[in-house]
Amino acid sequence: MKKRKVPHTFVIVFFIIVVAAVLTWIIPPGKYVSEQVGGETVMTFYYAGQLPEAQAAEFHAEPQTWQVFSAFYKGFVKQANIIVFILIIGGAFWIMNKSRAIDMGILSFLKFTKRLEHNQMIRRVGVNNIVIILVMLLFSLFGSVFGMSEETIAFTLIIIPLAVSMGYDSIVGLCMVYVAAHIGFSGAMLNPFTIGIAQGIAEIPLFTGIGYRAVCWAILTVVGIVFVLWYANKVKKDPKSSIMYEDDAYWRKMAEVPEEEMQRYTPRKAWWVFAFLTAVLIVFSVLYSMTTLKIGNAQRTLPLLPVGTAVFVLFGFITLRKTVHYFVLTLLFATVYILVVGVLGYDWYIMEIASLFLVLGITSGLSVDKSASDIAKLFLEGMGDILSAAVIVGLAGGIVIVLQDGGIIDTILYGLSKSMNDLGQIASAEIMYGIQTLINIVIPSGSAKAAITMPIMAPFSDLIGISRQATVVAFQFGDGFTNMITPTSGVLMAALGVARIPWDKWVRFIWKFILVLIVIGALLLIPTVTMQLSGF
Repeated sequence: MKKRKVPHTFVIVFFIIVVAAVLTWIIPPGKYVSEQVGGETVMTFYYAGQLPEAQAAEFHAEPQTWQVFSAFYKGFVKQANIIVFILIIGGAFWIMNKSRAIDMGILSFLKFTKRLEHNQMIRRVGVNNIVIILVMLLFSLFGSVFGMSEETIAFTLIIIPLAVSMGYDSIVGLCMVYVAAHIGFSGAMLNPFTIGIAQGIAEIPLFTGIGYRAVCWAILTVVGIVFVLWYANKVKKDPKSSIMYEDDAYWRKMAEVPEEEMQRYTPRKAWWVFAFLTAVLIVFSVLYSMTTLKIGNAQRTLPLLPVGTAVFVLFGFITLRKTVHYFVLTLLFATVYILVVGVLGYDWYIMEIASLFLVLGITSGLSVDKSASDIAKLFLEGMGDILSAAVIVGLAGGIVIVLQDGGIIDTILYGLSKSMNDLGQIASAEIMYGIQTLINIVIPSGSAKAAITMPIMAPFSDLIGISRQATVVAFQFGDGFTNMITPTSGVLMAALGVARIPWDKWVRFIWKFILVLIVIGALLLIPTVTMQLSGF
């Protein structure tokens, strides 16, 4: 009997677009309208034929037919920033990979971990386990504090080769970065894109209730780490038990680096790159001698760029005297440092981050004595290698386009919100959470969903005697967990594309864990209704 093959990810996503188009024929279009009632702004739902004249003139919705094909184009336009980001990151990392710097770094790291195993306590815990725990804690904290999401795409290309070299699979590598960051995103303490916007709309003091949210973050992060450690050790014992074993041949080939092939050398051009970057960093250190970090409501002004420049000069000089490979790794660490400073201190986003990694790629190529033409060719090769990841992001964006053009997203939300009538406090809070979870499958953008749902949920919580803070917690849990599985999330599809993990295989791996997170979220929501918590 011939084994039935699972359709390609492109086919699955296109099928979902078709289903979305069918729904536009079944569900009547409608829209929430912002209105002033008694001095307060409220969101009122109208079906298409009932809209006030001003809104009706701007509302254009129709059942979708041939638009399932134009959704591909519109999805590309909608997700253009992520698509360009992926292509630039892919090209930049391809140049850096050709320098063999990451290979040298992994070999050195594995040697270092073997030396650590001589320590009895570390050997008992497991060096690899410690690495997984530390990396996941770091990215979970990033997700919780400043809403790291798109940035994980770049780090995926760094961590997956390391995970595979340690005897794991690409799924473990993706979990260490992407899943960890989105667990932190879900249990956010200070995330401005979810907590900040939701609390602002709910008209409660910004970032209040942080104590209980910190407890939620800790619980969710521990659960995530335990799950990944369990799976990682399972794969370590039997690599073929991984559903990605055959697909990971690409990563295993990259990880096969005979040490004797790694010749240490330092071209003269690398010293010129070092001198140029040092001069540039000194100029910026003078211009931006102090940086104000913004974390939640707290601010701290520090000389981050001058300190970073001094560290770069020191390590750049030392590594160049050893081998150019270590210098390129220094460039990578400097890039990560500047990225964090830029995001927290200067409100950087995708454009700035992509530009930063482009500089990393160019300087890496120059450092290993590549010509400008060689660097351009390598950049194009890298873009071609990662093109499928960019295409799937555009295709997935078409799902939301069809639902929006069909005018049924608000109707779906309205239908779900009516289910909260005549329920107890705990049941109502859980229904809010369920609605946010379901809506997140259609609208993965936290800020967009907050703008639509919080004006409805916040006043309703007043009527049934639930703290608006509890409504925010229901929102942040509902906004976070399903981000890790929904094909409408451009970041998820991009991360999967970069990791070369088909969406259907990812779903087979992650769905049980997502279910566990959803249940834990429901349990963590109960104390916000039944207990007197600080800030609630």
